[in-house]
Amino acid sequence: MRIPIQSVTPTSGQAEICGWVHEVRDLGGLAFFLIRDRTGIIQVTIPKKRTSEAVLAAARQVSRESVVRVTGVVKAIDKAPGGREIVPDVFEIISIADSPLPLDVVEKVPADLDTRLDARFLDARRPRVAAVFQIRSAAMHAINQFLHNEGFINITTPKIVAAATEGGTELFPIAYFDKEAFLNQSPQLFKQMMMAAGFEKVYEIGPIFRAEEHNTTKHLNEATSIDIEMSYADHFEVMGVLEQLIVKTYEYVGETCSDQIANLEITDFIIPKAPFPRLPYGEAIEIAKKKIEDPIQYGDDISPAAERAIGAEIGGHYFIVDWPSAIRPYYAMPHEKDPGICKAFDLMHPRMELSSGAQRVHQHDILVQQIKKKGLNPESFEFYLRPFRYGMPPHAGWGLGADRLVMTMLGLSNVREAVLFPRDMHRLVP
Repeated sequence: MRIPIQSVTPTSGQAEICGWVHEVRDLGGLAFFLIRDRTGIIQVTIPKKRTSEAVLAAARQVSRESVVRVTGVVKAIDKAPGGREIVPDVFEIISIADSPLPLDVVEKVPADLDTRLDARFLDARRPRVAAVFQIRSAAMHAINQFLHNEGFINITTPKIVAAATEGGTELFPIAYFDKEAFLNQSPQLFKQMMMAAGFEKVYEIGPIFRAEEHNTTKHLNEATSIDIEMSYADHFEVMGVLEQLIVKTYEYVGETCSDQIANLEITDFIIPKAPFPRLPYGEAIEIAKKKIEDPIQYGDDISPAAERAIGAEIGGHYFIVDWPSAIRPYYAMPHEKDPGICKAFDLMHPRMELSSGAQRVHQHDILVQQIKKKGLNPESFEFYLRPFRYGMPPHAGWGLGADRLVMTMLGLSNVREAVLFPRDMHRLVP
């Protein structure tokens, strides 16, 4: 019976493994094959004078990245990966790979990102690339577990909608029978509606779609968002949930993914410490003014250059709070003493924004006024506004970009490296 390569030890005796031919070396009287599965690599050594003709014939025919089944005796050998090798009695080719390969899985020949994404199935065989997605899986598990343990209910909201979540034109229209419809920008309106349903704490992890014509290393047109909404909570309380989620996720990855972290050559995996600093928007603008050449004034959005400058000053995760109401969505609650600023926040990594959130407006009449102030038509949001007429508790929430979280956690240079099959302005396949 096949066993994972990682489980093969010098004391295993007879073992059967299956995997891909990672590398081949023929030294005349000896042939060495490195066989790889998702758990690791093992050396298969063929002494040609003491090996059956069937094994030799298969070894001569096999190509790199072919799938093989090998059965044989496990022996200790210091120079082999993991300190062990298999001398085969059986060497069976299950599936032969064409040559040449679209890219070099061993990574001796570098490939640019577009080439890698065009052959993502092959790129993901690389241990370093596989490590990213094993860590991403662990991070998503930690997030689900944390939110479940905190009493949040997992919900699923529609991705086909009749109106924009936040207004604006950054929407993908789709043909939906005889109606106009769009791909959803966010579960925002629906998770707020569930506060009216009495669910009190909800979360969703799912795709969001933005028709933004960005071509940067941190933007995608389809992304994965982690969203929560929480009743009887203000912005400070949900910021506390968010920073604890970040810390717990880093801790879980650090505890369970040491091999993958090593594959990525991360020598100093730093777990953030909570609480994160709370930096008022006005102070953030003043820091940026001193550090960047581009003009920036109070009331401007924070540019990527400003984000980097402020991040370099803070040096770790931090929140920007007390944003001007004019540049935040209509559902952000204005401060009672100064309606010009609102109870909104962004969670920042020194490199970029990770999350946006706010305490929400829960009073129907104020919400209608806010929608009108943004130049939007309340009639377009009737399905959303209706629950606010029938008893809506105060509530707050946020959305966190899963792709950016993994990108910044692992120090990746491009968000596409954290997404199996990214979708941007130019990429629709595979």
